[in-house]
Amino acid sequence: MDLAKHCIVRPGGNVHLKKLDPDETFGTKRNDKAHEKTLVRLRELQHMLYADKRHSLLIVLQGLDASGKDGTIRHVMSGVNPQGCDVTSFKAPTAEELARDFLWRIHKAVPAKGNIGIFNRSQYEDVLIVRVHELVAKSVWRHRYRQINDFERMLTGNGVTILKFFLHISKEEQKKRFQARIQDPSRNWKLSLPDFEERRRWDEYTAAYQDALRKCSTEEAPWYVIPANNKWFRNYLVAELVVQALDDMRLKYPPPSVDLSKVVLK
Repeated sequence: MDLAKHCIVRPGGNVHLKKLDPDETFGTKRNDKAHEKTLVRLRELQHMLYADKRHSLLIVLQGLDASGKDGTIRHVMSGVNPQGCDVTSFKAPTAEELARDFLWRIHKAVPAKGNIGIFNRSQYEDVLIVRVHELVAKSVWRHRYRQINDFERMLTGNGVTILKFFLHISKEEQKKRFQARIQDPSRNWKLSLPDFEERRRWDEYTAAYQDALRKCSTEEAPWYVIPANNKWFRNYLVAELVVQALDDMRLKYPPPSVDLSKVVLK
């Protein structure tokens, strides 16, 4: 089944998140053995990507609090070689970053050729949280959609494949996950007062995300809306799309740097 067609945001199309079911599985039945085969294939392809050194893969994860960004990274990327995979979490910008354009810190973290880079939050925070909290004027952030598109077009033109995943959960599911964290002492640390305050802005964030998905889903770097209420399906779908992207690169191992027929081991 071509799962991508069910969750891709078509360039120029509209997005209505309230009409997209976060419990959706597109008819897929849970199959842990099949999922493990996909993860094994992902590890093989990452090894080939690292050797090939012609391409890199950038995975962008966005979603409301408790949507599963950390969990997706932990489960989907389990077993990959950390030497060729970097995770960057974008928090509030530092003084050094604020003194430069908003994409400066993003560009620094783009993966090198041969590597996979994962952004836990990304350049899209500058059209999401800054909009919802009015951290900059609309006259500033409304131009950033085009700037982000230009930036991503430049990256893809230079060998970077970009996968952008919006992890879509319901407000009810978020509440359940918050309650589970409250009740589990080993997960209390994941909670902070702003998490609960941000929940009150659910509709504002939904509107901001809809605009980002609509305005920044391009042929070069489309958005995928991942139904994420079911964690197993979230992990399965993301893994399948990552493997598909790596397969599309037509990776190959480079030739040896020496004439192996002349090597004599003693």
